[in-house]
Amino acid sequence: MLMGLSSFDTLLELLRQGQFTQAEYLAHQITQHDPENSFAWKTLGTLIMRDPERIQAALPLLERAQQLAPTDVDILNSLGHAYCELNRLDESYNFYVQAVALQPNNAEIWNNKGLVEEKRKHWEAALESYQQAVALKPNYVKALNNCGNVLQALNQFETALSYYTKVLAIDPSFPDAHYNCGCLLQRLKCWTTAQICFEHAITLKKDHVGALNNFGFLLIAQGLLDEALKHFAQIMQINPNMEAAHSNTLFTLNYHPDQAAETIFAAYSTFNQQFGIPQQEKWRPHLNRNDPERCLHIGYVSPDFCAHSLRFFLEPLLAHHDKAVVEVTAYSQTLRQDVMTARYQSYVDHWVDTKPFNDDELAAKIRADGIDILVELAGHSAGNRLLMFTRRPAPVSISWLGYGYTTGLTAIDYFLTDSIMVPAGSETLFAEQPWRIAVPSMVYRPDGGIGAVNSLPALECGFITFGTLTRGIRINHRVIRVWSSILQRLPHSRLVVNSDAFNSIERQQALADRFAVYGIAPEQLIIGFNSPPYDVLRGIDIALDCFPHNSGTTLIESLYLGLPFITLADRPSVGRIGSMILHGAGHPEWIAYSEEDYIEKTIALASDLPRLAAIRANLRTELEASVWRDEVGFTRRVEQAYREMWRRWCATTI
Repeated sequence: MLMGLSSFDTLLELLRQGQFTQAEYLAHQITQHDPENSFAWKTLGTLIMRDPERIQAALPLLERAQQLAPTDVDILNSLGHAYCELNRLDESYNFYVQAVALQPNNAEIWNNKGLVEEKRKHWEAALESYQQAVALKPNYVKALNNCGNVLQALNQFETALSYYTKVLAIDPSFPDAHYNCGCLLQRLKCWTTAQICFEHAITLKKDHVGALNNFGFLLIAQGLLDEALKHFAQIMQINPNMEAAHSNTLFTLNYHPDQAAETIFAAYSTFNQQFGIPQQEKWRPHLNRNDPERCLHIGYVSPDFCAHSLRFFLEPLLAHHDKAVVEVTAYSQTLRQDVMTARYQSYVDHWVDTKPFNDDELAAKIRADGIDILVELAGHSAGNRLLMFTRRPAPVSISWLGYGYTTGLTAIDYFLTDSIMVPAGSETLFAEQPWRIAVPSMVYRPDGGIGAVNSLPALECGFITFGTLTRGIRINHRVIRVWSSILQRLPHSRLVVNSDAFNSIERQQALADRFAVYGIAPEQLIIGFNSPPYDVLRGIDIALDCFPHNSGTTLIESLYLGLPFITLADRPSVGRIGSMILHGAGHPEWIAYSEEDYIEKTIALASDLPRLAAIRANLRTELEASVWRDEVGFTRRVEQAYREMWRRWCATTI
């Protein structure tokens, strides 16, 4: 206790000195001896709120303060913040409305009102609040920065950038403006400049987890996986409970060329221990009607119900579901709505926008909707709702399609796959039980704009052109060494590497430098980015798959345009995608089982131009006649799998 001061003065002095533990104790004492003291209640609630884990405990204290002083704007502001942090957004908004009515010239209150409106996705209202704050306080960098964030969400990129530029002109040391500017540039695929922005943010604030996270993703795109993992590890040291950093680590490990499958799965198991197992206390028995033959209510959860590559494989299933057998609900985390979104909506019986729901709320909604089987389509990729699945909201849950490997969560029952993707004996690498259907465990609907097959380019130019349209994360030192060996064996050949990871001169040169280590001249490389990619594929003779994580969509597109591809069967299941595609297409002879085998199969294929020309002329016809294009048959097989899973659940609840 500070000698010679009243309790009130002592409390103020403790707050001024930053002695918050002592201040909290004294405020509590004052409320006990003077229960009508609104300042003490307000101070106690505000101090408790400093700990995010104690916000719920702060609410009754702040509400008591408001009862005693209903026009105290500081109390209303604190209540608005507390309810916003608890995601009780309507209540938060009401407190801020009261606060701005009492103090319409308070820029901070307008800014905070904007924050809750932004969180409610009321973009225009949020922008108006932020702009009101700026009108009252023109150099208010937080509000200016928030204006930029809303404009970025509204895809008004140029105007958003002008706000970030203004912030940095006022305060170059404001880390969030550097970070948000980097996010905008990242969305515009200005990778190099975005990286510089993230570096500035980290320099100014070493524990800026957002900048560290996005910087990690830029490193991933360049294939610098170990460097990316260091960034994610740093985030986890700062905030061990930041699920996104753990997910990003697992996502990165999937592509790592030097990690054993068992080591990678161990990391997934650790994720489950930290984020999955603790949620089991929330599990409750499911009350779904135990009838093994009734119409099943299927739910699909995805952030990609839009013009995303997922559509080539998911749309055929949704389009052909038998409505006498299944009722379908789409749970959409999709940020970008487009024409494809509307098509998805036309296929399903119910559409739920999941963005406003936290994990507990969404799990409760899915239970209330009576979902029998819930299908997860994102894995650890961006926008996933995996933590919601840890609540076990449906009797049966499945992971399929969008990720290619286990989620690591034992709360999810099955991994829908086939015997090529997940060979017998590899079950121990999955948290879910692999449920195998006939090969392939996908179906393909080509893009309507893919165009016709052309003649073999090598017949005209006189040399073989190899190519890949894969993402940069898949191109590692093993792949570069093998591809370089092929180019050395065929010195007149060319290699096309085309993806948005190489849309800048700096990125193109960095990749060329990695090939130069093996003596590959720049003249043998054609590195760039084109979208759509179909004309690029028409200029390639043979596609080359990556390993240990195979490509996906671009492989089946290559076949559809007449290009054979060589793949290396590596670890389950991400390393067997190419093998699964080729088995389904009837060409397992293009699967290699060692790096040396990969090289020899490629050289043999490249050395027989008449055979290559015949393959190109016939491959689309073969694919059209294969199981890859049997949309109805595939849908029936999936529905049968759902039925068998449901029967198994019913048998366990008798």
